Amino acid sequence: MYPPEDVAPRVVYLVVFHLSFVMFVWSYWKTIFTPPASPSNEFCLSKADKEQYEREERPESQQEILRRAAKDLPIYTTTASRAIRYCDRCQLIKPDRCHHCSACDVCVLKMDHHCPWVNNCVGFSNYKFFLLFLMYSLLYCLFVAATVLQYFIKFWTNELPDTQAKFHVLFLFFVAAMFFISILSLFSYHCWLVGKNRSTIEAFRAPTFRNGPDKNGFSLGCSKNLREVFGDETKYWLLPVFTSLGDGCNFPTRLVIMDPEQFTVSSQNEPAKSSGTSQPFPAKPLSESQNRLLASESQWAESGSEEENVKSGAKKHIIVSMES
Repeated sequence: MYPPEDVAPRVVYLVVFHLSFVMFVWSYWKTIFTPPASPSNEFCLSKADKEQYEREERPESQQEILRRAAKDLPIYTTTASRAIRYCDRCQLIKPDRCHHCSACDVCVLKMDHHCPWVNNCVGFSNYKFFLLFLMYSLLYCLFVAATVLQYFIKFWTNELPDTQAKFHVLFLFFVAAMFFISILSLFSYHCWLVGKNRSTIEAFRAPTFRNGPDKNGFSLGCSKNLREVFGDETKYWLLPVFTSLGDGCNFPTRLVIMDPEQFTVSSQNEPAKSSGTSQPFPAKPLSESQNRLLASESQWAESGSEEENVKSGAKKHIIVSMES
C-alpha cells in the first residue's frame, strides 16, 4: 500500500491503519484462545443417579431419573420428542442452548458453531469476540481496498509507473475486495442472529419449549437482545473484553413467562406450579442479569395489575353504594 504523500494525511493514515490492525488482532486472539464455556457441576448427575441411569434399560425409566435430577434446574427446552436433553458423552443434563461439539468433545454453552478459521467453538464465552473479529476484519479489508483503489484505477488507465509493484497493487486490491464481500455476508447474517437472539444452530433447528418449537423463544426485543451479547456498558461494546449478561446456563424467555400454566411476570420470582408429569421442568427464578433484561415488562405487568385492581375496587364500591 502507498500512504498519502502529504504529512497530515499520512499521520491519519498510519493511526487508522495501526488502530484497525491492533483491534483486529486483539479480537482474533480473544476468539481463538478463549476456551468454550461448559455447564457447571449442578447439571451433572450425582453418582447414585448416574449408576441408576446406566443400569436402566428402558428409556422411560431413564427419563424419569433425568426429570427427578432436573427438577431444580433452570431448564425450559426439551428434545423434539419432549425428552430431557442429556449428553451421554459428557454425562450431564444440557442447559438451554447448550450443545455437544464433536470437534472439541465438550458441551458448549450457547453454542453457535465450531469455526475452523479460529480452530475453536464459538459460544457464550467468545461470541462477542467473534462478532468484533468479523467487524474489524471487515473494516480492515475496506480500509485496504479504499487505500489501494486510486492506484488500482491508475493501473487500468496505464498511469502507474511500469514497476513490479503494480502487480502487488492488483493482487492486494482483489484479495481485500473478495474478503470484504465474503466477511460482509457473514457479519450481516450474525448481526441478524443477534437481533433475533438466535444461534446458528437455533436458526436451522428451533428450540423446543413446552408449547412447541419456537425460533423466537429467547427473543426479548432487538435492543435487549443486543445487550444480552454486548452488556449494559456501551463504552465496552467495541472492545474485546467479556461483558455479556448472564452465566450461559439459563436465559430469559418470554415463553416461560407467557405460559398459561405458570405464573405471570408479576409473580415470576415465586415457584411455578407443575401441571403434572407432562411438565418435566419447573420454573426457577431468573438471575439478576435476566431480571434486568425483563425489568420493563415486569414494571408494565405490575402497573397493569394495579390499574385492574383499582378499576375492580371502584366497580365494587359503585355496586355496594347502589345496593345500599
